[in-house]
Amino acid sequence: MDIQKTDYDTPIETGYAVEVTNLGKKFGSFTALSNLNINIERGEILGFVGPNGSGKTTTLNIISGLSIPTVGKVAVFGLNPRAHSASVRRLIGVVPQETALYEELTAEKNLNFHAELYGITKKKRAGLVAQMLELVQLSDRSKSRVSTFSGGMKRRLAIARALLHEPKLIFLDEPTLGVDVQSRNMIWDYIRKMRDEGQSVLLTTNYLEEANALCDRIAIIDHGQLVALDTPALLKTKYGSSLIEVELDSDVNQELFNEIKKILGVQSIVIKGSNARITLGDTDSGAVLPQIFHIIEIEGFKAKHMALREPSLDEVFLALTGRGVRD
Repeated sequence: MDIQKTDYDTPIETGYAVEVTNLGKKFGSFTALSNLNINIERGEILGFVGPNGSGKTTTLNIISGLSIPTVGKVAVFGLNPRAHSASVRRLIGVVPQETALYEELTAEKNLNFHAELYGITKKKRAGLVAQMLELVQLSDRSKSRVSTFSGGMKRRLAIARALLHEPKLIFLDEPTLGVDVQSRNMIWDYIRKMRDEGQSVLLTTNYLEEANALCDRIAIIDHGQLVALDTPALLKTKYGSSLIEVELDSDVNQELFNEIKKILGVQSIVIKGSNARITLGDTDSGAVLPQIFHIIEIEGFKAKHMALREPSLDEVFLALTGRGVRD
C-alpha cells in the first residue's frame, strides 16, 4: 500500500493532546498497525500496553514524527508531527527505556547540555537545571558523575532531562524498569505531579500494577489493533471475572464440586485439596456467595476462609490477548 501523503498532510483541528485517526502502517506485506483510533486528553495519563510486536513502538514513532503512516492521521496539539517536526519535538519530552545519559558527565552537565540543545538561554538555564535537580531530589549529587548513580537515580535524572524544556506531552517508556521500590514510588509521584500540572502523559509499561496505579485510562493493543480502551476499573468490570477463594476444613469431594458448579453464575471451579477457586461470570457476586456458603454447610464442610477477589488487570490482559505481558 502506498503512503497516502495527501491524507496525512491535511491539517487537523483538535482539542486533544494527541489524536490518532484511522492509523495504519505497513512494512512491505506486514501490517504493523490497522485502523488505530486513540485520543490522549490534555492533562491525562494514558497507559499503552500490549505484547512485544503489538505495534506500540510503531505508534509512538508515528506520533513523534519519526515514521510516516501508510494511512490515517495524527495530530499533536493540532500539529502534524512531520509537517511541523521542530514544533512537535519542543512539545514532547521523552524518557526512553534506556536512559541514554552521558555517564562521564555530571548530572548538572547532562541537563545543561540538553537545555542548550533546546535553545534554552544561558541566563535561564542555571535556574531551570537547579529546579529540575531539586524536583527529582538529586541536588546533592549535581556535581557527581552519572556513572556513580544507581539505576533509580539515573531514571530520575532522565525524567528531569525530559521535563527541562517544559513539554506539554511526556512519553514514558517503562519508567520504573529495574529500579527499587523506593525509587519506583518517587517516580510514580513525579508522574502524578506532571498530570496534576496539566501535562499529558503516554506511559508504556509491562507492569500492569503500575498502569492500574497511575493511569486515567489504559489502551490495550495487540496485532496492531486496539482491543480495549477504558479506565482501569471499567476494564476490570467489562473483561475480568470475579473470583471466590474458599479454604475448607477438609479436602473437597466430587459431590461438593458438582453442587457448586450448578450455581447460576459460576463459570468454573478449580480444586486443590481443601481449597477451591471459583470464577464467576457476568453475575452479582453478592447473590452467589450465600449460595456457595449454604451448599458447603449442607455437604458437611466448614469454611475456614472465604474471600471475594475482584479481577486484576493481568487477568484482563490475558482475557483480551491470550498471553501474558512479556519482556
